[in-house]
Amino acid sequence: MMDRREWMQGSAALALLGGWAGTASAQEFVEGKHYVKLPAQVPVTAPTGKIEVVEFFWYGCPHCNAFEPALDAWSKKLPADVAFRRVHVGFRPSFEPQQRLSATLEALGWTDTYQRKIFHAIHVQRQRLDRPEEIIDFIEKNGGDKAKFVEMYNSFGMQAKVRQGKLLSESYKIDGVPAIGIHGRFYTSPSLAGGEGTPETEGGQRCLALTDQLIARVRKGG
Repeated sequence: MMDRREWMQGSAALALLGGWAGTASAQEFVEGKHYVKLPAQVPVTAPTGKIEVVEFFWYGCPHCNAFEPALDAWSKKLPADVAFRRVHVGFRPSFEPQQRLSATLEALGWTDTYQRKIFHAIHVQRQRLDRPEEIIDFIEKNGGDKAKFVEMYNSFGMQAKVRQGKLLSESYKIDGVPAIGIHGRFYTSPSLAGGEGTPETEGGQRCLALTDQLIARVRKGG
């Protein structure tokens, strides 16, 4: 997990840890150890009748990059009553260009097209996408409508989205990524759901299994 405190201290990222037992039963996951029940309900924005699931991430986080393939596959198979979205964290001011990028892609309906490409560009091709001009150039080179993207990226609505995302991560008390919030009631992560000493990808799978269980709990009113 990429810890917020690490940015403040300028230290290296913590390793994301986890474990996956294949078919995890509800009894395997313990509140306060594998997931957190929030002391107060966090407001949700999903339509009435939908269960909101939010992934908190940072494009520059290697653990978010490792988690993305499993998360992407999982998100495409969600039941109709689950509303999934991604929120880019704002642990420090320099994250804002990428916060705007994520919010703009969501607003334009381009997230599925570009999310994996952005992670690949940063973590495999070693491209810098930290500044607005780098981001705009990347979108254009990858087939996006530059004028449409720039208009949305620079809009007042994106400023508001950045603020809302920051407030949401603070309300969930997110201090590391990747993490998943479930309908304003719970949050978990690959490192929480897994456990020390288990491979990273398995921790991600275990996190998604736990998220499914927490979704079912919310559906039942728990």
